[in-house]
Amino acid sequence: MAPAGSAASVESFIETGRKQDVRLSNMTAAKSVADAVRTSLGPRGMDKMVVSANGDVTITNDGATILQKMHVTQPAARMFVELSKSQDVVAGDGTTSVTVLAGSILGKCMSLVSRGVHPTVISDALGRCVTQAVEVLKAMSVPVDLADRRP
Repeated sequence: MAPAGSAASVESFIETGRKQDVRLSNMTAAKSVADAVRTSLGPRGMDKMVVSANGDVTITNDGATILQKMHVTQPAARMFVELSKSQDVVAGDGTTSVTVLAGSILGKCMSLVSRGVHPTVISDALGRCVTQAVEVLKAMSVPVDLADRRP
């Protein structure tokens, strides 16, 4: 074991700092994408003006359109754009809501990481939360018969 203050100890500290910086950078980029569409959500949502590289201007308050027009290259932030696209394919609605919700969860995860909680612990806890949420939703759900056409 290297004594405290040795070159190996300092290198380990620097490497740990780099890992933290990369994690924080990834989370911040992804959260920025969610924050970009947050103000367009709801009945009082504000319009956004998106200007493309060739000068085309789009004014919209549709989160899916905003995310589609954004050219996101950062991989973690790109996941939020893909999340929005898959929500649109599966449900046809809720693209802004799912992005804002994921951004909010990510914000809470960022605060946990900054307090020293390891990302694996956070991931495991979120997995347990998902399992519990599915159980609660199944318990409160009501079966629907699609053949029943009564008003």
